[in-house]
Amino acid sequence: MSAEPTFSQLLDRCRTGDRVAIDSLFSRYRQYLSLLAQAQLGRLVRAKCEASDIVQMTLLEAHRDFGQFSGRQEAELLGWMRRILSHNLFNEHRRYTAKRRAAVREVSLEYICGGVEDSSIFLGRGLADHTLRPSQLALKRENAVLVADKLAQLPEDYRTVLMLRILQGASTEEVAEQMSRTPGAIRMLQLRALAAMRKLMSESSDDA
Repeated sequence: MSAEPTFSQLLDRCRTGDRVAIDSLFSRYRQYLSLLAQAQLGRLVRAKCEASDIVQMTLLEAHRDFGQFSGRQEAELLGWMRRILSHNLFNEHRRYTAKRRAAVREVSLEYICGGVEDSSIFLGRGLADHTLRPSQLALKRENAVLVADKLAQLPEDYRTVLMLRILQGASTEEVAEQMSRTPGAIRMLQLRALAAMRKLMSESSDDA
């Protein structure tokens, strides 16, 4: 089985207009963008839209505007895509608040951009600190993307508790209320979720 192309190899193929390579490149970041979108929709009053719809819109715009991206590093591409995602989140929230101004406070684009950036940092550092061994922190792929891919493999309740506790910074009591469980049950669920993440990350390291 042929090895998966590196980011640089895939990017070079994308530069030639290879549509298959472009599709392959952006598909790598769907889970990452989805987690960032979910985290922001949790911080804001939820608009009548799904995180998956915002991510799909973001990927379509990234495909359309790929010629405007001039970076060479994965971190640069992720930053570019986060800006597109932030604008789409802002537009959706603004559309929602326009209909319900008395009940929903408006937020600025800068506020949403800051939230997206914070979520990416927490995903790459905060959650990674709980699940990655020091040797894994030197992996070529961006930590946040690696963690997002593994997080997506967890059972829904594990994924939810880690999203709420670590990415959104909700308290144990807040998570307990949202998930209809006791605070003690949430603490145990979080420990099991982190153990499952460590196992996935360990298997990934062994396969590398």
